[in-house]
Amino acid sequence: MTFEPLVGNRAIEAAAIDHVLTLERAAGRMPVDRRFDAGFPGDINSPPRVIEVKAVGKNQRGWFVPLEPAQYRAATTDPNFYLYVVDNIRQGDPEQFRLKVFAGEQLGRLLSGAKRGEYWELPVPVAEFDAAPGPEAVADT
Repeated sequence: MTFEPLVGNRAIEAAAIDHVLTLERAAGRMPVDRRFDAGFPGDINSPPRVIEVKAVGKNQRGWFVPLEPAQYRAATTDPNFYLYVVDNIRQGDPEQFRLKVFAGEQLGRLLSGAKRGEYWELPVPVAEFDAAPGPEAVADT
């Protein structure tokens, strides 16, 4: 099957959200897209998880992840806050998307190095990126 490259941030974000919703359902949870709920600190409510999805067209490995203030607060106070980084999206083939799941102790380590700006830049060194679980972490309860 041939896939067309995705063009534009909206298409990349939609593909990442759809990908995560599919994985969450496969893990037996009932995810709800909450992107347009200003009072919710993430993109997806998939009890017990609050999931912020960062969609990246190319390779995110070694780059920082921006967090908005509400996301940073939730990440530092809610033990059920998860950061899902989905990269390699622009090429269009969901089989080639890469998911990295940051939560718990690993997310806490990363948050300790966050730098405040107009958003929080979460440093994700190559070793942490490589150590983060992939799709198998979606099935963890």
